[in-house]
Amino acid sequence: MAGGAVSNSTYTSKPTSGKQAGSYLFPFILVTSLFFLWALIHNLSPVLIPHLKKACQLTDLQSSFIDSAVFAAYFLMALPAGAVMRKFGYKTGIIFGLCLYAIGAFLFIPAANSREYIAFLGALFVIATGLTFLETAANPYVTVLGSPETATTRLNLAQSFNGVGAVLGPVLGARFILSGTEHTQDQLNAMSPVELQQYLSTEAGTVKIPYMIIGMVVLLVALMFVVTKMPEVQEAKDETVDASPSKGSIFRHKHLVAAVITQFFYIGAQIGVNAFFIRFAKYAAGIPEREAANLLGWVAGLGFMIGRFFGTFLMSKIKASSLLTAYGAINVGLILLAMTTKGMVAVGAVLLVPFFMSIMFPTIFSLGIRGLGGDTKLGSSLLVMSIVGGAICPPLMGLISDASNIQMAYIIPLVCFAVVVWFGARGHKLDAARS
Repeated sequence: MAGGAVSNSTYTSKPTSGKQAGSYLFPFILVTSLFFLWALIHNLSPVLIPHLKKACQLTDLQSSFIDSAVFAAYFLMALPAGAVMRKFGYKTGIIFGLCLYAIGAFLFIPAANSREYIAFLGALFVIATGLTFLETAANPYVTVLGSPETATTRLNLAQSFNGVGAVLGPVLGARFILSGTEHTQDQLNAMSPVELQQYLSTEAGTVKIPYMIIGMVVLLVALMFVVTKMPEVQEAKDETVDASPSKGSIFRHKHLVAAVITQFFYIGAQIGVNAFFIRFAKYAAGIPEREAANLLGWVAGLGFMIGRFFGTFLMSKIKASSLLTAYGAINVGLILLAMTTKGMVAVGAVLLVPFFMSIMFPTIFSLGIRGLGGDTKLGSSLLVMSIVGGAICPPLMGLISDASNIQMAYIIPLVCFAVVVWFGARGHKLDAARS
């Protein structure tokens, strides 16, 4: 997922000797590649939104359905993906997920030929369904590919490639998808029907080669998984968690309910801030789409990656809930600044937001499941499903943008970050019985 996968379960494989652990180097590299592959797709979305808006002549509301298609797939397919993994194994699930990913990427070619927006959304839904399988399996695999003592280090290393995808996604999109040709509506109206169709077809066609290459690379990775020996992953009982049957409704844990609500809003904010940044930069400062996409990658994406490491360091000195509150409040201020100013001040404010978003998903998650005992797994599932906020908040921003302008649409992330502030300050301790 965009916020970074979180797993509260532990996993085991057969005990490994030093020699066997060394033999897991290539499998570890393969599994780590998955973290980059799904981050790449997520971070190409902010490029696709303005690009397909132009190529398919969409409103901001319609273009926002790109993120809706992706996160709806996560919401609908998370449980089926888990069921497939349990029945057929994680390796089979990964290969199946990679095949779906590749098929979805190849579907961009007929979608571009037809220039039918629904075809693009269908292709993205197929890709995201594949990503659901990959994200379900990646964390468990990383934990067993080597010594148990270094499992956390391996997981942190693998997750750092989410940050690499956050940087390279917009940059590669700017280079290979965005044409840099931006006509005004008056210029489009002055074109003959033949010229207009030729222009729109050319714009739509720029996605063909990039997504064909992505599909081929993904198929190659799938083939490598087929021929590579992988350990069996088995879920182990976590003796640190009370797994006794729960009495009463899961919703009696008020802090969990607060966390689910907050995670919904946080994911909505994260996706919305990035999704419309290219449009925002054009409106607020007249920045061309290619330049804006590069800023999104090299500044916002890199800031998110650095922020994750810096935030982890700060948590060794500052209470997690206090840091979450402070970061949420800073983002409320940054969004307010972005909405009320123009030029590079407004753009710079939005670019700073991802740095302070970086610790939010895992922090909300960990505070939400704290003290759940036998309800931990169900609570975790609810928190994962709450990422459906990424499917709902961007269309709300599109609706506001169409009614006013894209700058005013950022009131949605502002409200979302205000919810994060509330959770960090009060929501995480609503349940007085929580340990």
